[in-house]
Amino acid sequence: MPLNVAIDAGPLHGPRTGIGNAVAWTIDSLSTHADLELHPYVTSMRARVRSPQRRLPIPAAAALRIWAHRSPPVDRWLGNPDIVHGTNYVVPPVRCPRVVTVYDCWFLDHPHDALPDVRRAAAVLRRAVADGAHVVTSSDATSRRVRELLGTDRVRTILLGPPPIDLATATSEPSGLPDLTSGPFILAVGTLERRKNLPTLVAAFGRVAREHPNVKLVMAGAVGNDAEAVNRAIARLDPALAERVIRTGPVDDATKRWLLQHARTLAYPSLDEGFGFPILEAQLLGTPVVASTAGSIPQIAGAAALLSPAHDAEALAANLYWIVSNDEMYAKLVRRGHTNVARFSWTHTAGQLHDTYIALADERQATT
Repeated sequence: MPLNVAIDAGPLHGPRTGIGNAVAWTIDSLSTHADLELHPYVTSMRARVRSPQRRLPIPAAAALRIWAHRSPPVDRWLGNPDIVHGTNYVVPPVRCPRVVTVYDCWFLDHPHDALPDVRRAAAVLRRAVADGAHVVTSSDATSRRVRELLGTDRVRTILLGPPPIDLATATSEPSGLPDLTSGPFILAVGTLERRKNLPTLVAAFGRVAREHPNVKLVMAGAVGNDAEAVNRAIARLDPALAERVIRTGPVDDATKRWLLQHARTLAYPSLDEGFGFPILEAQLLGTPVVASTAGSIPQIAGAAALLSPAHDAEALAANLYWIVSNDEMYAKLVRRGHTNVARFSWTHTAGQLHDTYIALADERQATT
């Protein structure tokens, strides 16, 4: 008989985020395992749920408040599964074994930066882990932090796969962008939030731009909690240099891909990351990466990126200038990037999750 796995499909609803992509690609890969029967569930009264997804009969806000404390198991709501996998930091209370995915620990390390519902999710995560839930992370750095912050050894790193990109499909220049063909540009993608460390990037760009007459900085992402700090960093640049900073706002996937394909480098100076899809996407498309040494980045980027400490604007500037001005280093990182991406596979991700589910189910059967 197949193993029945209730898996949280909530991140598939609403605007697609990196976590939403991770969950979608994970579920697609797991569905190839004939000995697993997936039962996607959603904890939301607003989401448009279609079969085979099931909606739990409780509003998400109420669930977070209740599940942060000892509360009755909800196996029946989930169809009495063998395993429950919470794919987005939260897993409901059940009698069967539980797996919960934690991508990064920024919200645990910096609760003042988190919205109220995220802080409530943190309380649910702590409760679940205290009650025996097993944690899956997407990097060794996050696994180490989970052990420290949540006091558990029930942690396993399972690397995610790369973004599925059809490299044979050509992309045309999107409308609405300023002219980016007159010189090289450095690209940053992601919401303007503190974790992305964009003021440091702006300061580093200022140093590079003083030495390079036409390099630009393009920041593609929605406004977030660090937008004002980014504005202040740009205002500190010489006016002529500040004019070379371009903010596009949020972009669709086609525009992001075009930007990645045509950028001289992807700048990724984050203060923390749980995985880093943009790193692999850039490397797939033949774009070098300049990044920080924070969180998962060294493990995911491998030897195919120029890295520096997150708060060191001078070192970041040196690496950016190196890749902007040196064609030999550029070509070397392109080659290394293609080699690095080959380390990642959704088949491998699904296989390790499958083995985790089976081991937990066998362990439960042996003790009952």
